[in-house]
Amino acid sequence: MLKVHSIETFGTHEGPGIRLVIFMQGCNINCLYCHNPDTKKIAGGKEMSVDEVLQLLDRQKPYFKDGGGLSVSGGEPTLQTGALIELFREVKKAGYHTALDTNGVIASKEVEELYGLTDLLLLDVKHIDDSWHKKITGTGNASVLKMAEYREKSGKPMWLRYVLVPGYTDQEEHLHAFGRHFASYQQIERVEILPYHTFGVYKYDAMQEPYYLDGVKSPGVEEVEAVRSIFKQYFKEVIIR
Repeated sequence: MLKVHSIETFGTHEGPGIRLVIFMQGCNINCLYCHNPDTKKIAGGKEMSVDEVLQLLDRQKPYFKDGGGLSVSGGEPTLQTGALIELFREVKKAGYHTALDTNGVIASKEVEELYGLTDLLLLDVKHIDDSWHKKITGTGNASVLKMAEYREKSGKPMWLRYVLVPGYTDQEEHLHAFGRHFASYQQIERVEILPYHTFGVYKYDAMQEPYYLDGVKSPGVEEVEAVRSIFKQYFKEVIIR
């Protein structure tokens, strides 16, 4: 069974086309800017079977003409890798496209098997610098870079995602280091810049938990465009979400 936080039936940001998006319950890192803190705890969510997901896909099938399918996000999906392997096997048998949105922190043979069933990997690289990655998430980025390399060698496509947070992920030298690190990768179809926002701050108040980026403002248009300009030096497609 899958432990699911929520479902989006007509998603357009978690892969190509219109998507059925399953947001899994539980996360293994603590991003300072997380806008879904209610997904972090492993306990909670609702249980769903593979058959229930397939039924939802079948209902949406008429809308998948432009290359849509199933996307799994979180929380962090790879905390439930075993269940997702079973799900993706059946989803692919039924002829649907699969996408996985992951932070890449969990590196294992089981996760590699899941990647093999994933048509498109959406890899969230929080920061290219290990110490800054630890500051932002509580853990280093060695596994993230290892899984990016694994995906590249597999010959299967991926998108990189980068959350732009003023004062945390906007350092010019590190943006260039990010570009240089991934510039030779042939399987990166696009890089997505996700400007930091405060839409989820109210959840911290409701949960009576501290929000550590209180006072940090969303980046302005010029700030976002400056980062896009740097990334365009290294990647063929850079979009702003």
